[in-house]
Amino acid sequence: MIRFKNILLVLHGEKNEEAVRRAFGLARSNKAKLTIVDVLDELPDRIKDYLEIVSAEELEKIVAEERAEEIQTLIESIETSKGIKAVVKTLVGKPHVEIIKEVLRNKHDLVMKTPEGKGDTKEALFGSIDINIMRKCPCPVWMIKPTGSAQYSRILAAVDPEPNDESSNELNNNIMELAVSIATIEKSELHIVHVWSLFGEKALRGHRFRKKENEIKKLVNDAKNHHKKLTHDLLKKFPLSKIKHKIQFPKGDPAELIPEVAKKDKIDLIVMGTVCRTGLPGFIIGNTAESILYKVDCSVLSIKPYGFISPVTL
Repeated sequence: MIRFKNILLVLHGEKNEEAVRRAFGLARSNKAKLTIVDVLDELPDRIKDYLEIVSAEELEKIVAEERAEEIQTLIESIETSKGIKAVVKTLVGKPHVEIIKEVLRNKHDLVMKTPEGKGDTKEALFGSIDINIMRKCPCPVWMIKPTGSAQYSRILAAVDPEPNDESSNELNNNIMELAVSIATIEKSELHIVHVWSLFGEKALRGHRFRKKENEIKKLVNDAKNHHKKLTHDLLKKFPLSKIKHKIQFPKGDPAELIPEVAKKDKIDLIVMGTVCRTGLPGFIIGNTAESILYKVDCSVLSIKPYGFISPVTL
């Protein structure tokens, strides 16, 4: 089981109660350190021009202290916070940059945050700050949608096993380990989803190849069986017999199908990887991960592959 030892909880807006409860619960079960931060905007230059009764530095300090007191009051109002001592900080600057710098400075191994958006038909759940954190943060990021529910009923683990890619294999193992751990603790139903396709299928059906339909069907069936075997080989390592689970192999584009499955199956949490090329900081291949994030309406735990380099530095 992956255990977190140094958790960073980022507060945003007003609906933070569920994120606070989960952060304290996780810190308790993992015997981890917990730091809670909020990021304040820098004072606009135009305000600095006409401040007379207080300096810009004093005003910034007063605002930061007031926010820290508000956070402390919120913590004390939540029952699960008892017995855990959290460090409370206010940061000033560009939110995603300051959060990632905090991760780098203090070696946090998990970021937890309430998303910016509402997640309804008019507004996406994840805003630009959320996407930037998930894109560039070197450690796992758990975006917690406020639902009022104490537990997750259904968790989706999005896996994509690659037999000859060590980094991808490690990422898939981490996805499964986290998904199984959370599903076990929360007594959730675990949906394991591997979206697959036959490379070049459209071309094979075109006029250049002139392949018979039964030949193409055999190729498609062979590809599906190959992807099933890879997935089952991955899953052998995990104690799935102890939890309620189902495995799905939808065929097509993951950017379209994962949000569809999440909606159809009423998923509460998606555990997924953001697949990046080592050495290209913050680069997500094909924007598949971001396409999924803009379409889903549930909590997401996103994980980076081994070797990821954040473009944000100290």
